[in-house]
Amino acid sequence: MIWQTSRFRIDLSVPIVMGIVNATPDSFSDGGLYYSSMDELSGVLAHCEKLLSQGAGLLDIGGESTRPGALPVPLAHELARVLPVVRHAVTLGVPVSVDTYKPEVMQAVLDLGADIINDVWALRQPGALQAVAAHARCGVCLMHMHREPQTMQAAPMQGDAVAQVTQFLEQAASRLQACGVDKSRIVLDPGVGFGKTVAQNFSLLARQRELLAVGYPLLAGWSRKSSLAAVCGTLAGELPGRDERMAPSVAAAVLAVERGARIVRVHDVRETVQALKIWAAAS
Repeated sequence: MIWQTSRFRIDLSVPIVMGIVNATPDSFSDGGLYYSSMDELSGVLAHCEKLLSQGAGLLDIGGESTRPGALPVPLAHELARVLPVVRHAVTLGVPVSVDTYKPEVMQAVLDLGADIINDVWALRQPGALQAVAAHARCGVCLMHMHREPQTMQAAPMQGDAVAQVTQFLEQAASRLQACGVDKSRIVLDPGVGFGKTVAQNFSLLARQRELLAVGYPLLAGWSRKSSLAAVCGTLAGELPGRDERMAPSVAAAVLAVERGARIVRVHDVRETVQALKIWAAAS
């Protein structure tokens, strides 16, 4: 199984760890830890290299928090945060993903050599579908989100999340293919925590193989999500989950891989890589 991206054909026959690089001061998990202002880049650039040294096979760079209640970031601010990081990351010899829903940011990072667009809106914002479809080879990850970051947890979706998410992702992928994007470029993400209840999130894990039946590789993003804290009783501290949620996050990543996910998007790269080595040895 291959994921075609701008510069790389990523082999998904073995699971791959995507390291999260938050170029934001307000991420729910590590906001400001590596990036405190648009003028201070050294921390986030060093973090890219640290994640690779820990075993990350992909980097996912984001300049706008999508935590519940997060306010939109102006385009100029997101570009100022993301572009310097992407310029550095594309020199490191690994695929580079950018987490954005703005077509202007998509175009700018693809022009710099980014490999993947990771869009929580699944290319539903005006111009986003066209920005990806116009590129010859870039990879794309389409995620399910109910409502929007400002309101998604205030009014979560109702009913069978697995059926609704499956239908949504299948339709999003079909729209992209209808624009000429080859299936090999597309990965799907069920959007754990994005407008779903705790029970719904865990149903997506329990019934993950139903999502795989759509026929695309799956990315799982359980890292430090509040549903893990709700189950384990380790609720938010000053920086929610950097310590309290590590073990549950690693456990969820391994379970997701065991149930067919090919990419896991994580904060704790070293620990996840180690856990997956144990899983592989026993498989």
